Amino acid sequence: MEVIVTKENFKEEVLDAKKPVLVDFWATWCMPCKRQGVILEEMAADGITIGKIDVDEQPELAAQFRVMSIPTLIIFKDGQEAERLVGLRSREELEQILKKY
Repeated sequence: MEVIVTKENFKEEVLDAKKPVLVDFWATWCMPCKRQGVILEEMAADGITIGKIDVDEQPELAAQFRVMSIPTLIIFKDGQEAERLVGLRSREELEQILKKY
């Protein structure tokens, strides 16, 4: 499942989620983000919860989590940041990391 995350729904969609959520900090002008987005869409179709945060539309969230480079992927579990990945990642690598959570 893919969810557009904003500062208004961040707590509900990410922090209060029952399952781990992989949050993608991205921007429309970022080419690696677009490539990462295709991989994440496939994973969402397979049942993994993906939160999408456009850093240009949600600068407060990007600043709150100190996102300096995009794409940045943060795995949230039980309302806490569990792991952070910066840069384009393969589906295989993401699936291996998510198995821990």
